[in-house]
Amino acid sequence: MNTSDLVSRLTLTSHSNIAARTSTVTATGMDVSAYKGSLILIQNVGTVSGISPTLDGKWQSSPDNSTWSDISGATYTQVTASNSTQAIGLDVRAGAKYLRYVGTIAGTSPSFTMGITVQGQKERT
Repeated sequence: MNTSDLVSRLTLTSHSNIAARTSTVTATGMDVSAYKGSLILIQNVGTVSGISPTLDGKWQSSPDNSTWSDISGATYTQVTASNSTQAIGLDVRAGAKYLRYVGTIAGTSPSFTMGITVQGQKERT
């Protein structure tokens, strides 16, 4: 597919702004009902510090933005060092109305400068 084949523009949404994180990150729910097809879920990590720092990122879904379940296969490889960008493709037609990112941070004095972005195509209105 060429970008000229798209009927509407791709959108890039910050799901969790870039910041130094020292404890588990649980983003707010994101309503994905306006999107069609697949989303690209990007975990971008810059500087990592601390003793044995680890980041285990995953995505969860919810029908009501209240009760959350892990999405099978929507897990990033554990991050332990600086400069890691990972992406997961997710078909919104197969999931619930809401998505959120959860990044579990562990180690001694861990710090991860990171952000989460979502890229996808919204339905034409």
